[in-house]
Amino acid sequence: MLEISRIQAITLDLDDTLWPIWPTIAVAELRLQNWLSAQAPATAVLFRNPQLRHVLREQVAAAWPQRHHDLSFMRREMIRHGLLACGEDQSLAEPAFAEFFAARQEVKLFEDSLPALESLSARWPVLALSNGNADVNRIGIGAYFCGSVSACDAGAAKPDARIFLAAAAKLQVPPEAILHVGDDESMDVLGALQVGMQTAWVNRSDKVWSFDQQPEISVTSMAELCGMLFI
Repeated sequence: MLEISRIQAITLDLDDTLWPIWPTIAVAELRLQNWLSAQAPATAVLFRNPQLRHVLREQVAAAWPQRHHDLSFMRREMIRHGLLACGEDQSLAEPAFAEFFAARQEVKLFEDSLPALESLSARWPVLALSNGNADVNRIGIGAYFCGSVSACDAGAAKPDARIFLAAAAKLQVPPEAILHVGDDESMDVLGALQVGMQTAWVNRSDKVWSFDQQPEISVTSMAELCGMLFI
């Protein structure tokens, strides 16, 4: 059972909690593809082939097993490897990634996200806690957050305990006084539970919970979460 009186801060997942991620990634991929078509046409042809892209992705993953948590690095390195394989200028990897990264920040918030951020941040410090590389300031919602911790910052991705403990350290609040809010059963809920945080599972797609450990609360939207926290 959720103990609201214990909450001193909130950590909040981003992708698929505040906005749907895959439509954003699809647009960013297309933007990257168009950029490569103009600047590195051979690499653009490679990236258009799903099988070749898969091989390239596997090669980069094998080359950098210690960097899998750093999505920006892995994406940039995949572009660089593609340029190398096609005999094109590897220095184009940085501006190509910048094109992708800019589009990756052009998210479309769920309708309930902004009102929820306004309400939550008015009562508690809210820290963005994400495995991804979204930038809340570039997105335009940075005013609602006291800071952020990404997998890249922590050197580990959820559900690893290190990223949750890094968030607690940044907030200067013990884990048991933090409510972690997120959409992923394993990465968000189970990861946060292992360090003693309370958890709220945002289940927007009517999934069935399949683990023995349970979140303190399950909600279908951020609006429902606020309704439960502000009774």
